Amino acid sequence: MSKLKNPLNEALLETILKIETLEEAYAFFEDLCTIKEVDTMAQRLYAANLLLQGKTYEQIIQETHISSTTLSRVSTCVRYGTGGYARVLIKKNIK
Repeated sequence: MSKLKNPLNEALLETILKIETLEEAYAFFEDLCTIKEVDTMAQRLYAANLLLQGKTYEQIIQETHISSTTLSRVSTCVRYGTGGYARVLIKKNIK
């Protein structure tokens, strides 16, 4: 069972699933998050993608300027997490 599972988070995630266009996504996330929060999430997703491609920590840090602490957390999630990064990135790369 997910550590995130509670009624408020479920409502948030169900709302995100209803977003139909990139324009709607930009508007929603601009209202919901700070620019820094969105940038940080995007950076983590990009780093996860690079890890899944077999890039080294050094290569990823040089390319993304992500902190080693954040990269370590992303790496731990990629290797030992729920598989969320891989599932989403596989879907993204199919399109």
